[in-house]
Amino acid sequence: MEYIKLIGILIVILGFAFKLDSILIIFISAIVTAFVGGLGVDGFLETFGTTFVSNRSMAIFIMILLVTGTLERNGLREGAASLIQKVKGVTAGKLVCAYGVMRAFFAAFNVGFGGVAGFVRPVVLPMAEGAIEAEGEEVNEEHFEEIKGMASAMENVTWFFFQVLFVGGSGGLLVQSTLKSLGYDVELIDLVKVEIPVAFTALVVASIYFILKDRRLCKKYYGSKGIKDKK
Repeated sequence: MEYIKLIGILIVILGFAFKLDSILIIFISAIVTAFVGGLGVDGFLETFGTTFVSNRSMAIFIMILLVTGTLERNGLREGAASLIQKVKGVTAGKLVCAYGVMRAFFAAFNVGFGGVAGFVRPVVLPMAEGAIEAEGEEVNEEHFEEIKGMASAMENVTWFFFQVLFVGGSGGLLVQSTLKSLGYDVELIDLVKVEIPVAFTALVVASIYFILKDRRLCKKYYGSKGIKDKK
């Protein structure tokens, strides 16, 4: 009878096989598993609450995805593309760099707003696509794949280097504790001072690289003179 405790897995498999509502299936599976496992109502609610609190960062991430999906369904991508088409002189490369500057500023205060899934995909990429279309060009699929890589890389570069500038952030605390275990007792503010030139150097180097790369790709996919030099 021990195998009866695995019935929740069976419910999930059958639910997805019959293409039923995924959230409902998972919820039913959790309830059934709790009761056949002997947790009861009190045990289920206690376990659910404890798990939610201990993994609240993941819960926030899920909420961001749900909000982003709802906004996308109601025209977020189209709105972002339409907005950037009204701005003159913007290329996909420059847009990625502008996003990098904004991302670096917020990362320095340890503020995140969705990352690649929650912001780059639904906002930055449609704007990059709109910047290309504003010049009267049809977006080349290979070029757009490169833009995806550049935008995602900029997200990673800025978050990795600039979130350490936030005193008391997880990155700084990790470095401090690691150095302390090696016999170096340093203050968080001293780590920030050392990291500032490193972070800005990373942002400048990444921006220059992405602008030059985008210019090269524009010449490759949209003509020998590139998008901005055609007119």
